[in-house]
Amino acid sequence: MTERNVCDFGADPSGRLVSTAAIQRAIAETGHNDTLVIPAGRFLTGALFLKSGMTLRLEADAQLLGSQSLDDYQLIDTRVAGIDMRWPAAIINIIDCHDVSITGSGTINGQGLVWWQRFWGDDERSGMLGDYSARGLRWVVDYDCQRPRNILVYESERITLRDFTSRESGFWNVHLCYSRHITLDSVQISNSAGPSTDGIDIDSCEQVRVERCVVSCNDDNICIKAGRGQEAASKARSARDIVIRDCTLNSGSGITLGSETSGGIERVLIEHNRFNGTGVGFRIKSARNRGGFIRDIKVRHLQLVDVRFPVMIQLNWFVQYSYGERGDLTDKPDHWRKLADDVQGEAGLTHVSNLTLENISARRSETSVFSRAFFIEGYPDRPVSALTLSSVVIDASEFGKISGVNGLVLHDVQVTATDTTQDVNDTYER
Repeated sequence: MTERNVCDFGADPSGRLVSTAAIQRAIAETGHNDTLVIPAGRFLTGALFLKSGMTLRLEADAQLLGSQSLDDYQLIDTRVAGIDMRWPAAIINIIDCHDVSITGSGTINGQGLVWWQRFWGDDERSGMLGDYSARGLRWVVDYDCQRPRNILVYESERITLRDFTSRESGFWNVHLCYSRHITLDSVQISNSAGPSTDGIDIDSCEQVRVERCVVSCNDDNICIKAGRGQEAASKARSARDIVIRDCTLNSGSGITLGSETSGGIERVLIEHNRFNGTGVGFRIKSARNRGGFIRDIKVRHLQLVDVRFPVMIQLNWFVQYSYGERGDLTDKPDHWRKLADDVQGEAGLTHVSNLTLENISARRSETSVFSRAFFIEGYPDRPVSALTLSSVVIDASEFGKISGVNGLVLHDVQVTATDTTQDVNDTYER
């Protein structure tokens, strides 16, 4: 069990020179059960590919800085927001590997501002988002606007991510996809204001534990997904046997299931988590063309402070993103056709069942803070089935709305709602 240092292979600790090739050489020379050390310093890099049996340790005051040139991230076969497609590699990639660890108290900094501006411009309304939206193409811009992730774990098993910080990712921070037996422990995620800067995305994975993590971002803090469209439905690779425990969620959109549900999500335990000023606490989101299922979900012992929507279920979420006028796509990229090949008719309605929320407390630090206790909208033609709320105490501005539920059980639910529920508060698109 040997330790190697990337500086011994020519990596530049000043951050002035791109060190991708030097660090990749160091990875190649790292033997089974060996550790590769990133020492204190600033190391500018593009895509790196780890290998089975190794540990990458980020020492205190070590920073891996993501290159801001797309040329430094080669295109790979991956999945992006539920679609299998070609997309730039992440800064750190664990692909077709087993028994890999990333540890230490250092930082992976995606330097994401350049990618955020690529998507929404300097004013958050122009860029590719403004251009595509003006042409009725809001449904595809997220896939066309290529932005690197900080970490990708893909088709791998027995992976441990522990103690380090991920920040300022160009796209999602940590993406786990088609993998199994994954542990995230005491990872810190800090993203400021970038679009689609999810904290942790668990995508068609099984046997995943996320514990003691602290996540701040500008989208879903922690999200469980299972693919989008007919391809994901036919693969039927569900996200299952997942535990999210003892985490702290700050800015962001809370813990979410969906909106990519086509492969199914099942057997999830979410417990002993704290939410501070998040947009949402616990959320399910889907659309009428996703299909799949969400079942056997237990959510318990949550503490929420100043959360806008403590409990949200939207099964017809974000129309402009979820649906589009496709037309003739014969000359369009393959991923456009995959997006158009959604799950049609009754099969497109996600079946949500056997969901229990218990021992939940949501409060406001001041009465001026807006909060809607419940925003639950199941499909009228396929209601949420067997939803139980037990030992729930919420202090909110509005009570909110509950519809499209068959078998709603309320036990010891206490809500203080000072204002009338307003339709203007029905929209939440992140």
